[in-house]
Amino acid sequence: MKTETILRSRSDSRCELCGATDELGVYEVPPVSDASAEQCVLVCETCREQIDNPDKVDANHWRCLNDSMWSQVPAVQVMAWRMLTRLSAEGWPQDLLDMLYLDDETLAWARATGEGESEEDAVKHMDAHGAVLAAGDTVTLIKDLPVKGAGFTAKRGTAVRGISLVADNPEHIEGRVNGQQIVILTRFVKKSG
Repeated sequence: MKTETILRSRSDSRCELCGATDELGVYEVPPVSDASAEQCVLVCETCREQIDNPDKVDANHWRCLNDSMWSQVPAVQVMAWRMLTRLSAEGWPQDLLDMLYLDDETLAWARATGEGESEEDAVKHMDAHGAVLAAGDTVTLIKDLPVKGAGFTAKRGTAVRGISLVADNPEHIEGRVNGQQIVILTRFVKKSG
């Protein structure tokens, strides 16, 4: 079944954030999405515009989160947390954030884009040469690495595409080598391109 069909059924053809019924579309919740319904929300054009353009945010529009933050859908919870965090200086969103409970996995997903963190607080992943790594980057191994438990050695020069960052550890990234998802120490990679 198509993702949009699943989302329309799940949300009763309403924006999962504000409840609007017009101009609805699928929004993949970053940083990494496989476009499955579990990693997407159905949003109206107004919500999408304000999510994508923080300078166009109308705080009053987001009062709708008072209701949608209670959704049982993790992707909706993540978006509610991110928007409330973005607006927390307004006062009322901070009150809602104080009530919002997210399990550890959902909270890690919500924080994965760095929403609500100041530049100093953000965990920075850097390669062996000090270049900042971002989710989705391609890196090259600079050393042969034995992969524990997998029975092979990832060879020097191997390109690892579409890395993901380990949120709470700046020295670890994850990537696929020889068809296996592995954790790689950042000091053994260099950013490509």
